[in-house]
Amino acid sequence: MPTITRPNILFIESDQHNPAVIGAYGDPVIRTPNLDALAARGIIFENSYCASPICVPSRAAMLTGQHPYQNEVWTNSQYLHSGIPTFAHSLGAAGYKPVQIGRMHFNGPDQLHGFTERFIGDHNSNHLGADEVDHGSLHGTAGPARVSLELSGHGLNSYQVHDETVAARTVEFLDDHAASNTEDPFALAIGLMLPHQPFVATKADYDEYRGKVPPPKNPKAFEDETHPYLQWWKSHAGLEDVTPEEVERTRTAYYGLVTRLDELLGDIFNTLEKHGLLENTLIAYTADHGEQIGEKGLWWKQTFYEDSAKVPAIVSWPAKLPQGQKINRVTSQLDLNATMLDAAQAPTLPSSNGRSLLPLIDNPSDENWHDIAFSEYCTEPGDKAHSEGEKIWQNRMVREGEWKLVYYHGEDLTGQNMPSQLFNLKDDPDELHDLIDAPQHSATVEKLTSLVRDDWNPDWIDAQIRKQSANLEITIPWAKNTTPADTIRWDLNPKWDYLDNPQE
Repeated sequence: MPTITRPNILFIESDQHNPAVIGAYGDPVIRTPNLDALAARGIIFENSYCASPICVPSRAAMLTGQHPYQNEVWTNSQYLHSGIPTFAHSLGAAGYKPVQIGRMHFNGPDQLHGFTERFIGDHNSNHLGADEVDHGSLHGTAGPARVSLELSGHGLNSYQVHDETVAARTVEFLDDHAASNTEDPFALAIGLMLPHQPFVATKADYDEYRGKVPPPKNPKAFEDETHPYLQWWKSHAGLEDVTPEEVERTRTAYYGLVTRLDELLGDIFNTLEKHGLLENTLIAYTADHGEQIGEKGLWWKQTFYEDSAKVPAIVSWPAKLPQGQKINRVTSQLDLNATMLDAAQAPTLPSSNGRSLLPLIDNPSDENWHDIAFSEYCTEPGDKAHSEGEKIWQNRMVREGEWKLVYYHGEDLTGQNMPSQLFNLKDDPDELHDLIDAPQHSATVEKLTSLVRDDWNPDWIDAQIRKQSANLEITIPWAKNTTPADTIRWDLNPKWDYLDNPQE
Protein backbone atom coordinates (compact mmCIF):
# COMPACT_ATOMS: atom_id res chain seq x y z
CA MET A 1 0.00 0.00 0.00
CA PRO A 2 1.20 3.56 -0.64
CA THR A 3 2.31 5.57 2.38
CA ILE A 4 -0.57 7.42 4.03
CA THR A 5 0.32 10.80 5.49
CA ARG A 6 -2.77 10.92 7.70
CA PRO A 7 -4.17 7.94 9.60
CA ASN A 8 -7.13 5.85 8.73
CA ILE A 9 -9.82 6.47 11.33
CA LEU A 10 -11.70 3.50 12.78
CA PHE A 11 -14.22 4.37 15.49
CA ILE A 12 -15.91 1.41 17.19
CA GLU A 13 -18.80 1.86 19.60
CA SER A 14 -20.41 -1.15 21.23
CA ASP A 15 -23.53 -1.06 23.39
CA GLN A 16 -23.62 -1.47 27.17
CA HIS A 17 -20.06 -2.74 27.67
CA ASN A 18 -18.81 -2.32 31.22
CA PRO A 19 -15.04 -1.67 30.91
CA ALA A 20 -14.44 -3.76 34.03
CA VAL A 21 -15.39 -6.82 31.93
CA ILE A 22 -12.30 -6.66 29.72
CA GLY A 23 -9.13 -8.59 30.40
CA ALA A 24 -6.92 -5.58 29.79
CA TYR A 25 -8.89 -3.65 32.42
CA GLY A 26 -8.18 -6.33 35.00
CA ASP A 27 -10.98 -8.90 34.81
CA PRO A 28 -9.33 -12.30 35.45
CA VAL A 29 -12.27 -14.35 34.12
CA ILE A 30 -13.34 -12.75 30.86
CA ARG A 31 -11.65 -13.84 27.63
CA THR A 32 -11.14 -10.78 25.40
CA PRO A 33 -7.89 -11.46 23.51
CA ASN A 34 -8.63 -9.02 20.70
CA LEU A 35 -9.47 -6.06 22.92
CA ASP A 36 -6.48 -6.99 25.07
CA ALA A 37 -4.26 -6.94 21.98
CA LEU A 38 -5.73 -3.59 20.95
CA ALA A 39 -4.86 -2.23 24.40
CA ALA A 40 -1.34 -3.66 24.12
CA ARG A 41 -0.94 -1.74 20.85
CA GLY A 42 -2.28 1.46 22.37
CA ILE A 43 -3.51 3.32 25.42
CA ILE A 44 -6.21 2.53 27.96
CA PHE A 45 -8.00 5.48 29.55
CA GLU A 46 -9.11 4.07 32.87
CA ASN A 47 -11.53 6.83 33.90
CA SER A 48 -13.58 7.68 30.83
CA TYR A 49 -17.25 8.62 31.26
CA CYS A 50 -20.21 8.68 28.91
CA ALA A 51 -22.20 11.90 28.48
CA SER A 52 -25.41 10.07 29.40
CA PRO A 53 -26.01 6.53 30.72
CA ILE A 54 -28.58 5.73 28.03
CA CYS A 55 -28.25 5.03 24.32
CA VAL A 56 -29.50 7.89 22.13
CA PRO A 57 -28.25 10.83 24.25
CA SER A 58 -24.86 9.20 24.69
CA ARG A 59 -24.41 8.56 20.98
CA ALA A 60 -25.63 12.03 20.01
CA ALA A 61 -23.18 13.57 22.47
CA MET A 62 -20.33 11.44 21.15
CA LEU A 63 -21.09 12.45 17.57
CA THR A 64 -21.37 16.17 18.25
CA GLY A 65 -18.98 16.67 21.15
CA GLN A 66 -21.86 18.39 22.93
CA HIS A 67 -23.51 17.50 26.21
CA PRO A 68 -27.22 16.62 26.08
CA TYR A 69 -28.25 20.01 27.45
CA GLN A 70 -26.44 21.58 24.48
CA ASN A 71 -27.64 19.41 21.58
CA GLU A 72 -31.02 18.88 23.32
CA VAL A 73 -31.07 15.11 23.01
CA TRP A 74 -31.92 13.83 26.49
CA THR A 75 -33.93 10.66 25.92
CA ASN A 76 -34.24 7.78 23.48
CA SER A 77 -37.24 9.47 21.84
CA GLN A 78 -35.51 12.63 20.69
CA TYR A 79 -34.04 13.68 17.36
CA LEU A 80 -30.58 15.15 16.78
CA HIS A 81 -30.95 18.36 14.75
CA SER A 82 -29.44 17.88 11.29
CA GLY A 83 -27.85 21.34 11.42
CA ILE A 84 -25.53 20.34 14.26
CA PRO A 85 -22.20 19.21 12.80
CA THR A 86 -20.80 15.87 13.89
CA PHE A 87 -17.31 14.43 13.75
CA ALA A 88 -18.36 12.85 10.45
CA HIS A 89 -19.00 16.33 9.02
CA SER A 90 -15.59 17.46 10.23
CA LEU A 91 -13.82 14.46 8.73
CA GLY A 92 -15.63 15.09 5.47
CA ALA A 93 -14.55 18.73 5.54
CA ALA A 94 -10.97 17.51 5.95
CA GLY A 95 -11.11 15.36 2.82
CA TYR A 96 -12.16 11.99 4.26
CA LYS A 97 -15.31 10.23 3.05
CA PRO A 98 -16.75 9.02 6.35
CA VAL A 99 -18.70 5.75 6.23
CA GLN A 100 -20.83 4.20 8.96
CA ILE A 101 -21.72 0.53 9.42
CA GLY A 102 -24.25 -0.69 11.98
CA ARG A 103 -25.77 0.76 15.12
CA MET A 104 -26.14 4.53 15.54
CA HIS A 105 -29.66 4.81 17.00
CA PHE A 106 -30.64 7.83 14.91
CA ASN A 107 -34.26 8.94 15.17
CA GLY A 108 -35.94 10.59 12.21
CA PRO A 109 -35.39 10.95 8.48
CA ASP A 110 -31.72 11.94 8.76
CA GLN A 111 -29.98 8.58 9.05
CA LEU A 112 -26.54 9.91 8.02
CA HIS A 113 -25.68 13.02 10.09
CA GLY A 114 -22.54 13.67 8.09
CA PHE A 115 -21.65 10.18 6.90
CA THR A 116 -21.40 9.81 3.13
CA GLU A 117 -22.65 6.21 3.21
CA ARG A 118 -24.18 3.94 5.79
CA PHE A 119 -24.39 0.18 5.55
CA ILE A 120 -26.41 -2.03 7.93
CA GLY A 121 -28.78 0.24 9.82
CA ASP A 122 -30.43 0.01 13.20
CA HIS A 123 -32.98 -2.71 13.88
CA ASN A 124 -35.69 -0.22 14.78
CA SER A 125 -37.65 1.93 12.36
CA ASN A 126 -36.22 5.30 11.36
CA HIS A 127 -39.51 6.86 12.49
CA LEU A 128 -40.71 6.63 16.08
CA GLY A 129 -44.08 4.93 16.20
CA ALA A 130 -43.91 3.34 12.76
CA ASP A 131 -43.77 -0.13 14.26
CA GLU A 132 -42.65 -2.01 17.33
CA VAL A 133 -39.57 -4.23 17.19
CA ASP A 134 -40.58 -7.87 17.61
CA HIS A 135 -38.17 -9.86 19.78
CA GLY A 136 -40.23 -12.99 19.43
CA SER A 137 -40.18 -15.25 22.48
CA LEU A 138 -37.86 -12.75 24.22
CA HIS A 139 -40.47 -9.98 24.11
CA GLY A 140 -39.69 -7.23 26.60
CA THR A 141 -36.14 -8.34 27.34
CA ALA A 142 -34.44 -5.53 25.42
CA GLY A 143 -35.68 -2.91 27.86
CA PRO A 144 -34.97 -2.19 31.55
CA ALA A 145 -37.37 -4.74 32.98
CA ARG A 146 -37.21 -7.76 35.25
CA VAL A 147 -38.19 -10.03 32.36
CA SER A 148 -34.70 -9.56 30.90
CA LEU A 149 -33.30 -11.33 33.99
CA GLU A 150 -36.00 -13.99 34.03
CA LEU A 151 -35.49 -14.87 30.35
CA SER A 152 -31.71 -15.11 30.48
CA GLY A 153 -29.44 -18.00 29.65
CA HIS A 154 -28.34 -19.67 26.43
CA GLY A 155 -30.01 -19.57 23.02
CA LEU A 156 -29.72 -16.77 20.48
CA ASN A 157 -29.78 -13.00 20.77
CA SER A 158 -30.76 -11.23 17.53
CA TYR A 159 -28.27 -8.48 18.35
CA GLN A 160 -25.51 -11.04 17.85
CA VAL A 161 -26.86 -11.70 14.35
CA HIS A 162 -26.80 -7.94 13.73
CA ASP A 163 -23.19 -7.67 14.88
CA GLU A 164 -22.10 -10.65 12.80
CA THR A 165 -23.58 -8.88 9.78
CA VAL A 166 -21.83 -5.63 10.72
CA ALA A 167 -18.47 -7.36 11.18
CA ALA A 168 -18.78 -9.15 7.85
CA ARG A 169 -19.65 -5.91 6.05
CA THR A 170 -16.72 -4.17 7.75
CA VAL A 171 -14.34 -6.87 6.56
CA GLU A 172 -15.76 -6.43 3.06
CA PHE A 173 -15.24 -2.66 3.27
CA LEU A 174 -11.61 -3.10 4.33
CA ASP A 175 -10.98 -5.68 1.61
CA ASP A 176 -12.39 -3.27 -0.98
CA HIS A 177 -10.32 -0.40 0.37
CA ALA A 178 -7.14 -2.46 0.18
CA ALA A 179 -7.95 -3.67 -3.35
CA SER A 180 -8.46 -0.10 -4.57
CA ASN A 181 -4.82 0.71 -3.79
CA THR A 182 -5.90 4.25 -3.02
CA GLU A 183 -3.66 6.74 -1.28
CA ASP A 184 -6.67 8.22 0.51
CA PRO A 185 -7.16 7.15 4.12
CA PHE A 186 -10.53 5.79 5.15
CA ALA A 187 -12.80 6.99 7.95
CA LEU A 188 -15.11 4.29 9.26
CA ALA A 189 -17.48 4.24 12.24
CA ILE A 190 -18.79 0.87 13.40
CA GLY A 191 -21.81 0.50 15.68
CA LEU A 192 -22.32 -2.80 17.50
CA MET A 193 -25.20 -3.97 19.70
CA LEU A 194 -23.48 -6.48 21.98
CA PRO A 195 -23.39 -7.03 24.89
CA HIS A 196 -26.76 -5.26 25.29
CA GLN A 197 -29.58 -7.41 26.64
CA PRO A 198 -31.39 -9.75 25.91
CA PHE A 199 -29.00 -11.58 28.23
CA VAL A 200 -28.90 -14.61 25.97
CA ALA A 201 -25.65 -16.04 24.64
CA THR A 202 -25.09 -19.05 22.42
CA LYS A 203 -24.70 -22.29 24.35
CA ALA A 204 -21.01 -22.50 23.46
CA ASP A 205 -20.33 -18.98 24.73
CA TYR A 206 -22.50 -19.53 27.80
CA ASP A 207 -20.85 -22.83 28.64
CA GLU A 208 -17.41 -21.21 28.52
CA TYR A 209 -18.37 -19.22 31.62
CA ARG A 210 -20.72 -21.61 33.34
CA GLY A 211 -19.71 -21.76 37.00
CA LYS A 212 -16.82 -19.34 36.48
CA VAL A 213 -18.39 -15.89 36.77
CA PRO A 214 -18.22 -14.58 40.34
CA PRO A 215 -21.29 -13.03 41.97
CA PRO A 216 -21.56 -9.24 42.17
CA LYS A 217 -18.79 -7.78 44.29
CA ASN A 218 -21.16 -5.44 46.12
CA PRO A 219 -24.75 -6.71 46.01
CA LYS A 220 -27.33 -4.64 47.83
CA ALA A 221 -30.70 -5.93 48.95
CA PHE A 222 -33.67 -3.80 48.02
CA GLU A 223 -34.48 -3.09 51.67
CA ASP A 224 -30.95 -1.69 52.16
CA GLU A 225 -31.35 0.97 49.47
CA THR A 226 -31.56 4.39 51.13
CA HIS A 227 -31.65 6.92 48.29
CA PRO A 228 -35.27 7.77 47.36
CA TYR A 229 -34.65 8.00 43.62
CA LEU A 230 -32.85 4.65 43.52
CA GLN A 231 -35.55 3.11 45.71
CA TRP A 232 -38.12 4.22 43.15
CA TRP A 233 -36.03 3.02 40.22
CA LYS A 234 -35.45 -0.44 41.67
CA SER A 235 -39.12 -0.86 42.49
CA HIS A 236 -40.23 0.54 39.14
CA ALA A 237 -37.94 -1.86 37.26
CA GLY A 238 -38.94 -4.90 39.33
CA LEU A 239 -35.63 -5.36 41.13
CA GLU A 240 -36.95 -5.93 44.64
CA ASP A 241 -36.41 -9.70 44.73
CA VAL A 242 -34.02 -10.85 42.02
CA THR A 243 -33.09 -14.47 42.74
CA PRO A 244 -29.54 -15.84 43.04
CA GLU A 245 -30.27 -18.09 40.06
CA GLU A 246 -31.23 -15.09 37.92
CA VAL A 247 -28.09 -13.23 38.98
CA GLU A 248 -25.80 -16.12 38.09
CA ARG A 249 -27.55 -16.93 34.81
CA THR A 250 -27.64 -13.31 33.65
CA ARG A 251 -24.02 -12.56 34.53
CA THR A 252 -22.89 -15.75 32.81
CA ALA A 253 -24.74 -14.80 29.63
CA TYR A 254 -23.32 -11.26 29.76
CA TYR A 255 -19.78 -12.61 29.90
CA GLY A 256 -20.55 -14.85 26.93
CA LEU A 257 -21.85 -11.87 24.95
CA VAL A 258 -18.71 -9.87 25.71
CA THR A 259 -16.51 -12.68 24.39
CA ARG A 260 -18.68 -12.96 21.26
CA LEU A 261 -18.24 -9.21 20.72
CA ASP A 262 -14.49 -9.62 21.10
CA GLU A 263 -14.41 -12.44 18.54
CA LEU A 264 -16.13 -10.21 15.98
CA LEU A 265 -13.69 -7.38 16.67
CA GLY A 266 -10.93 -9.89 16.04
CA ASP A 267 -12.24 -10.46 12.51
CA ILE A 268 -11.95 -6.72 11.87
CA PHE A 269 -8.51 -6.30 13.44
CA ASN A 270 -7.16 -9.35 11.59
CA THR A 271 -8.37 -7.90 8.29
CA LEU A 272 -6.56 -4.64 8.98
CA GLU A 273 -3.40 -6.56 9.76
CA LYS A 274 -3.74 -8.76 6.68
CA HIS A 275 -3.79 -5.71 4.46
CA GLY A 276 -0.99 -3.88 6.26
CA LEU A 277 -3.41 -1.22 7.51
CA LEU A 278 -3.06 -1.74 11.23
CA GLU A 279 0.05 0.39 11.71
CA ASN A 280 -1.42 3.64 10.42
CA THR A 281 -5.00 3.23 11.56
CA LEU A 282 -6.17 5.15 14.60
CA ILE A 283 -8.62 2.84 16.35
CA ALA A 284 -10.82 4.24 19.10
CA TYR A 285 -12.93 1.67 20.98
CA THR A 286 -15.66 2.64 23.42
CA ALA A 287 -19.28 1.89 24.36
CA ASP A 288 -22.25 4.19 24.73
CA HIS A 289 -22.51 3.36 28.47
CA GLY A 290 -21.84 0.54 30.89
CA GLU A 291 -23.83 -2.32 32.42
CA GLN A 292 -24.29 -2.82 36.16
CA ILE A 293 -24.67 -6.63 36.03
CA GLY A 294 -26.12 -6.86 39.53
CA GLU A 295 -23.78 -4.52 41.39
CA LYS A 296 -25.64 -2.73 44.20
CA GLY A 297 -28.73 -4.67 43.14
CA LEU A 298 -28.83 -2.78 39.83
CA TRP A 299 -28.92 -3.89 36.20
CA TRP A 300 -28.67 -2.22 32.78
CA LYS A 301 -27.58 1.45 32.96
CA GLN A 302 -29.64 4.58 33.92
CA THR A 303 -27.56 5.54 37.00
CA PHE A 304 -24.30 7.38 37.59
CA TYR A 305 -22.55 4.58 39.45
CA GLU A 306 -19.23 3.58 37.91
CA ASP A 307 -20.57 0.39 36.34
CA SER A 308 -23.18 2.41 34.45
CA ALA A 309 -21.49 5.73 33.62
CA LYS A 310 -17.91 4.62 33.02
CA VAL A 311 -17.05 3.37 29.53
CA PRO A 312 -14.10 1.62 27.90
CA ALA A 313 -11.78 3.98 26.06
CA ILE A 314 -8.90 2.40 24.14
CA VAL A 315 -6.95 4.37 21.54
CA SER A 316 -4.42 2.67 19.29
CA TRP A 317 -2.27 4.18 16.52
CA PRO A 318 0.95 2.14 16.39
CA ALA A 319 2.61 4.41 13.83
CA LYS A 320 2.44 7.45 16.12
CA LEU A 321 1.38 6.64 19.68
CA PRO A 322 3.01 4.72 22.53
CA GLN A 323 1.88 1.18 23.17
CA GLY A 324 0.80 -0.65 26.30
CA GLN A 325 0.11 2.51 28.27
CA LYS A 326 -2.56 3.14 30.91
CA ILE A 327 -3.70 6.65 31.82
CA ASN A 328 -5.82 7.13 34.93
CA ARG A 329 -6.72 10.78 34.41
CA VAL A 330 -10.41 11.69 34.27
CA THR A 331 -11.64 11.94 30.68
CA SER A 332 -14.92 12.10 28.81
CA GLN A 333 -16.12 10.08 25.88
CA LEU A 334 -16.42 13.44 24.10
CA ASP A 335 -12.64 13.61 24.21
CA LEU A 336 -12.44 10.66 21.80
CA ASN A 337 -14.30 12.78 19.25
CA ALA A 338 -11.74 15.58 19.54
CA THR A 339 -8.85 13.11 19.49
CA MET A 340 -9.88 11.56 16.18
CA LEU A 341 -10.30 14.99 14.60
CA ASP A 342 -6.93 16.13 15.92
CA ALA A 343 -5.18 13.06 14.52
CA ALA A 344 -6.95 13.48 11.18
CA GLN A 345 -6.03 17.19 11.00
CA ALA A 346 -9.73 17.90 10.69
CA PRO A 347 -11.40 21.14 11.78
CA THR A 348 -12.46 21.41 15.41
CA LEU A 349 -16.21 21.24 15.89
CA PRO A 350 -17.20 24.79 16.84
CA SER A 351 -19.35 23.91 19.86
CA SER A 352 -17.59 20.77 21.01
CA ASN A 353 -16.63 20.20 24.64
CA GLY A 354 -14.22 17.43 23.68
CA ARG A 355 -10.51 17.78 24.33
CA SER A 356 -7.91 15.99 22.26
CA LEU A 357 -6.21 13.24 24.23
CA LEU A 358 -3.05 13.38 22.13
CA PRO A 359 -1.28 15.95 24.38
CA LEU A 360 -2.26 13.90 27.44
CA ILE A 361 -0.82 10.78 25.83
CA ASP A 362 2.44 12.67 25.32
CA ASN A 363 2.41 13.83 28.95
CA PRO A 364 0.05 11.85 31.22
CA SER A 365 1.03 13.98 34.21
CA ASP A 366 0.14 17.23 32.43
CA GLU A 367 -0.85 19.69 35.16
CA ASN A 368 -2.96 21.67 32.71
CA TRP A 369 -5.35 18.76 32.12
CA HIS A 370 -8.55 19.30 34.08
CA ASP A 371 -9.63 15.96 35.53
CA ILE A 372 -13.33 16.47 34.99
CA ALA A 373 -16.26 14.75 33.29
CA PHE A 374 -20.01 15.31 33.28
CA SER A 375 -22.92 13.00 32.58
CA GLU A 376 -26.68 13.68 32.39
CA TYR A 377 -29.72 11.49 32.69
CA CYS A 378 -33.19 12.90 32.11
CA THR A 379 -36.58 11.29 31.61
CA GLU A 380 -39.72 12.21 29.67
CA PRO A 381 -43.43 12.12 30.51
CA GLY A 382 -45.35 9.03 29.54
CA ASP A 383 -42.24 6.84 29.21
CA LYS A 384 -43.39 3.74 31.07
CA ALA A 385 -39.89 2.26 31.16
CA HIS A 386 -38.10 5.23 32.72
CA SER A 387 -40.66 7.61 34.24
CA GLU A 388 -43.70 7.66 36.51
CA GLY A 389 -46.61 9.10 34.53
CA GLU A 390 -46.09 12.82 34.02
CA LYS A 391 -43.40 12.98 36.70
CA ILE A 392 -39.93 13.31 35.16
CA TRP A 393 -36.44 13.83 36.52
CA GLN A 394 -33.32 15.74 35.55
CA ASN A 395 -30.16 14.29 37.11
CA ARG A 396 -26.52 15.15 36.50
CA MET A 397 -23.13 13.87 37.63
CA VAL A 398 -19.73 15.50 37.83
CA ARG A 399 -16.48 13.67 38.43
CA GLU A 400 -13.62 15.99 39.32
CA GLY A 401 -10.38 14.46 40.48
CA GLU A 402 -11.10 11.89 43.15
CA TRP A 403 -14.60 13.21 43.85
CA LYS A 404 -17.96 12.39 42.28
CA LEU A 405 -21.19 14.22 43.00
CA VAL A 406 -24.57 13.02 41.72
CA TYR A 407 -27.19 15.75 41.67
CA TYR A 408 -30.89 14.82 41.66
CA HIS A 409 -33.13 17.73 40.78
CA GLY A 410 -36.52 18.20 42.30
CA GLU A 411 -38.74 16.06 44.46
CA ASP A 412 -39.37 12.36 44.82
CA LEU A 413 -42.86 10.89 44.55
CA THR A 414 -43.65 11.85 48.15
CA GLY A 415 -42.88 15.52 47.52
CA GLN A 416 -39.54 15.53 49.35
CA ASN A 417 -36.44 17.13 47.83
CA MET A 418 -33.96 14.46 46.87
CA PRO A 419 -30.44 14.57 48.31
CA SER A 420 -27.31 14.49 46.20
CA GLN A 421 -24.72 11.73 46.58
CA LEU A 422 -21.00 12.30 47.17
CA PHE A 423 -18.28 9.70 46.78
CA ASN A 424 -14.52 9.79 47.11
CA LEU A 425 -13.40 7.35 44.44
CA LYS A 426 -9.81 7.25 45.67
CA ASP A 427 -10.78 5.98 49.12
CA ASP A 428 -14.04 4.33 48.08
CA PRO A 429 -13.81 3.09 44.47
CA ASP A 430 -16.88 0.87 44.92
CA GLU A 431 -19.05 3.86 45.96
CA LEU A 432 -20.29 2.27 49.17
CA HIS A 433 -20.01 5.31 51.44
CA ASP A 434 -22.13 8.33 50.59
CA LEU A 435 -20.45 11.37 52.18
CA ILE A 436 -23.12 13.93 51.28
CA ASP A 437 -23.98 14.65 54.93
CA ALA A 438 -20.41 14.69 56.25
CA PRO A 439 -19.75 18.22 57.58
CA GLN A 440 -16.06 18.07 56.73
CA HIS A 441 -16.94 17.75 53.03
CA SER A 442 -19.46 20.58 52.83
CA ALA A 443 -17.07 22.79 50.84
CA THR A 444 -16.55 19.98 48.32
CA VAL A 445 -20.30 19.52 47.98
CA GLU A 446 -20.76 23.25 47.42
CA LYS A 447 -18.01 23.37 44.80
CA LEU A 448 -19.21 20.32 42.87
CA THR A 449 -22.85 21.39 43.00
CA SER A 450 -21.80 24.72 41.52
CA LEU A 451 -20.01 22.86 38.71
CA VAL A 452 -23.11 20.77 38.02
CA ARG A 453 -25.44 23.76 37.94
CA ASP A 454 -23.15 26.11 36.00
CA ASP A 455 -24.83 26.65 32.60
CA TRP A 456 -27.17 23.68 33.28
CA ASN A 457 -30.75 24.65 34.03
CA PRO A 458 -32.92 21.66 34.96
CA ASP A 459 -36.14 23.68 34.93
CA TRP A 460 -35.45 24.80 31.36
CA ILE A 461 -34.59 21.22 30.45
CA ASP A 462 -37.87 20.02 31.95
CA ALA A 463 -39.77 22.52 29.79
CA GLN A 464 -37.86 21.56 26.64
CA ILE A 465 -38.42 17.86 27.17
CA ARG A 466 -42.15 18.43 27.66
CA LYS A 467 -42.28 20.45 24.43
CA GLN A 468 -40.55 17.66 22.54
CA SER A 469 -42.93 15.12 24.08
CA ALA A 470 -45.89 17.22 22.92
CA ASN A 471 -44.46 17.12 19.39
CA LEU A 472 -44.30 13.33 19.60
CA GLU A 473 -48.05 13.28 20.20
CA ILE A 474 -48.35 14.29 16.55
CA THR A 475 -45.35 12.62 14.91
CA ILE A 476 -45.86 9.17 16.45
CA PRO A 477 -49.49 8.80 15.26
CA TRP A 478 -48.37 10.20 11.91
CA ALA A 479 -45.79 7.44 11.60
CA LYS A 480 -48.27 4.79 12.72
CA ASN A 481 -50.83 5.86 10.14
CA THR A 482 -48.59 6.69 7.19
CA THR A 483 -45.87 4.01 7.65
CA PRO A 484 -43.10 6.10 6.05
CA ALA A 485 -40.34 4.16 4.34
CA ASP A 486 -37.12 3.42 6.20
CA THR A 487 -34.14 4.69 4.24
CA ILE A 488 -31.61 2.57 6.13
CA ARG A 489 -32.64 -0.32 8.34
CA TRP A 490 -31.55 -3.79 9.34
CA ASP A 491 -34.46 -6.21 9.47
CA LEU A 492 -34.59 -8.07 12.76
CA ASN A 493 -36.19 -11.48 12.45
CA PRO A 494 -38.04 -12.42 15.67
CA LYS A 495 -36.95 -16.03 15.12
CA TRP A 496 -33.41 -14.89 15.98
CA ASP A 497 -34.41 -14.24 19.61
CA TYR A 498 -34.95 -17.34 21.72
CA LEU A 499 -33.86 -19.39 24.71
CA ASP A 500 -32.84 -22.96 24.21
CA ASN A 501 -35.29 -25.48 25.59
CA PRO A 502 -34.30 -27.02 27.86
CA GLN A 503 -31.80 -24.80 29.67
CA GLU A 504 -29.20 -27.27 30.89
